[in-house]
Amino acid sequence: MSAPLSIFDISGRAMSAQLVRLNTTASNLANAASVSGSEATAFRSMKPVFRTVMDGAGRATVEVERIATAGTNPIKKHDPTHPLADKNGDVWEASVDSAAELVEMIEAARQYQNNVQVLQTAKGLISETLRMGQ
Repeated sequence: MSAPLSIFDISGRAMSAQLVRLNTTASNLANAASVSGSEATAFRSMKPVFRTVMDGAGRATVEVERIATAGTNPIKKHDPTHPLADKNGDVWEASVDSAAELVEMIEAARQYQNNVQVLQTAKGLISETLRMGQ
């Protein structure tokens, strides 16, 4: 990245990254109690992987490099009455820690709000500077 980043670029990219984080967390929570008939098709929680991006002046921002699956494996449960049960009567439940996902969601929302505050402060400072010049 060669063009210099403004405070608006930096905060905007950070807000976009936090939105991706919120969306993956929401997806994890939505699939927390899902079950599957095989381990291969069971839901695995997702996490965004971020990368630092520097401009030519040494200012940094963030971008989403990829969405990775978490290292947790689905939980095998014996439930022969479940319609998705395999021939052994087993189903696989998504291994999603709902409490940890809620904490992740609160943290991402706070980070997003912090960047909104940065943008509001920058806007106020620019407006005040322009007013002083009149």
